[in-house]
Amino acid sequence: MPDTMCPSSNLESAMQMLIKTFHKYSGKEGDKYTLSRGELKELLLEELGTYLGSSKDNEAVEKVMNDLDANNDGEVDFTEFIILMGALTVACNDFFLENGCLGISCT
Repeated sequence: MPDTMCPSSNLESAMQMLIKTFHKYSGKEGDKYTLSRGELKELLLEELGTYLGSSKDNEAVEKVMNDLDANNDGEVDFTEFIILMGALTVACNDFFLENGCLGISCT
C-alpha cells in the first residue's frame, strides 16, 4: 500500500469511503472498532436510507444485526460490515440488470 492515502481511482475512493463511513459510526458506544446495534441502525438509516427505503423497522435492523454478527458478540466488526456491503452491492447490481439500467441512475 502506498505511503499516501490519496486515492487515484474511483475504486480506491470507494474503499476509503467504506472505511471512513464505518469509523464515523463505530465507537460512539463501547468498542471504537465495532458497531453496536444502535450504531448499525444509525448507519443504515443515515447512509443507506434511499436503498433500504428509509425503514425505521427495529425488527429489520435486528435481523440484519443477527445475520451479520457471525461471532455472536452483539457487535458488528469491519469484516462483518463489509459482508453486508458486498451483499447489498450484489443485490443492487441484480436489480439494475433486471430493470435494464446501465448504472445507478435508474429510478
